[in-house]
Amino acid sequence: MRDLGVGFNYLVQGQRWVARHGKQYGFGLVPGLITLVLYVGALVGLALYGEDFVTWATPFADDWSSPWAGLFRGFLTAVLFALALLLAVLTFTAVTLLIGQPFYENLSEKVDRDVSPDGTAPESGLPLWRELWISARDSLRIVVRAVLWATLLFALGFVPFIGQTVVPVIGFFVTGFFLTEELTAVALQRRRVDLRERLTLLRSRKMLVWGFGTPLGLAFLVPFVAVFLMPGAVAGATLMARDLLGEETGEDDHDPEADPEDESAADASTQEGATP
Repeated sequence: MRDLGVGFNYLVQGQRWVARHGKQYGFGLVPGLITLVLYVGALVGLALYGEDFVTWATPFADDWSSPWAGLFRGFLTAVLFALALLLAVLTFTAVTLLIGQPFYENLSEKVDRDVSPDGTAPESGLPLWRELWISARDSLRIVVRAVLWATLLFALGFVPFIGQTVVPVIGFFVTGFFLTEELTAVALQRRRVDLRERLTLLRSRKMLVWGFGTPLGLAFLVPFVAVFLMPGAVAGATLMARDLLGEETGEDDHDPEADPEDESAADASTQEGATP
């Protein structure tokens, strides 16, 4: 049970890290905003033309008497929009991470350097196109798994009592697990940890994963919150990835606003002052 608190603490630490590193936070917002615009545009288009699409797809209902054709097509339009919303929630993180691969890779590396005792960060050594391909392939695999779970839980939702009480809770934990997998993948892929190994790592510390991912999944239900929490979530997931791999983590006592050249000049002045 202790791992639940540890996981949540990593989520908080990640948000604190980006709060102290404003430049990284600003860059980290860009992919989420791009994804949000794309998704909103797609949903608006579906809202405007979804009914026309359903009408085109159901020519057999043209001869139905009123009001049955309208009710049937209205129901299908509502189901189509609901499924689109569900798909948007399930894929938002994956698409944002894919679009923002260079941004989040850079952010994750800086977190590693800040907390690493020797100030270094692991590097995959792979070209960008290869990293993007691996990320897209693994994200698709995770989305397929998530959709299968969502379908199962949706069906179980019709079971009396259990469907209205137990199933939603399970759904939040499942969402938290897959969210955590997507987010830790940024740091773990850089360490050349493949998808199967990542899943094994996460399953070995389920409480840690749920403590991190479940509150985040609940927060993501609030419109637009995902965009603003994503950079901190990547930072926190990097810290958690270090924990999962047993890597040593030091304190981040570096001033995020200090310019490297200014720091070098300050160090030189200190050394000169100390010279007899």
